[in-house]
Amino acid sequence: MARYLGPTTRISRRFNQPIFGATKAYEKRQYPPGQHGPKLRRKMSEYAVGLNEKQKLRYTYGLLERQFRRLFEMAKRERGVTGERFMQLLETRLDSVVYLLGFAKSRAAARQLVNHGHVRVNGHKVDIASYSVQAGDEVEIKNTPTSRQIATRNLEENRGRNVPGWLSLNAEQFKAVVNRLPNRDEMEPSINEQLIVEFYSRF
Repeated sequence: MARYLGPTTRISRRFNQPIFGATKAYEKRQYPPGQHGPKLRRKMSEYAVGLNEKQKLRYTYGLLERQFRRLFEMAKRERGVTGERFMQLLETRLDSVVYLLGFAKSRAAARQLVNHGHVRVNGHKVDIASYSVQAGDEVEIKNTPTSRQIATRNLEENRGRNVPGWLSLNAEQFKAVVNRLPNRDEMEPSINEQLIVEFYSRF
């Protein structure tokens, strides 16, 4: 499946937050890229603000525009608040869940873990990163030495990261249960999804 393979630090500097995880390069230069970056004080239009927010969320979850727009259209057709439902669809992707549980250091690494067949859902191998988990689903790392070794190392490195309340993790058994769908305050706090809804409503 296609994914963004360009420079990651440049994107993090553009949005002034470590989209792809903290790096020494980003810590050293926390201002927009380019020769005018340190002094850039450009006033953005309403359109640019919405575009910026959309791009920030898209890069956070590692989706290309076509996948991202398809999820938005799906959220628009469903009941409830479009922005919040859209965020839920992003957050309940299998690669995102694997990342939130601490089995991977980043969403990109979680996508790779899923694609390589290290993850099972309800006892069945699922190697599709975009698979949407539901309340009651059980997510686990495959019971092989290689899979468990990768998960053990990542759980150790991610020990300081809190698992959100909508997920229950049993680290010793490398298993987790999806208790329910996430609430808005349990999802990415730096995003204003209403700006994205307004952005797409222009087209």
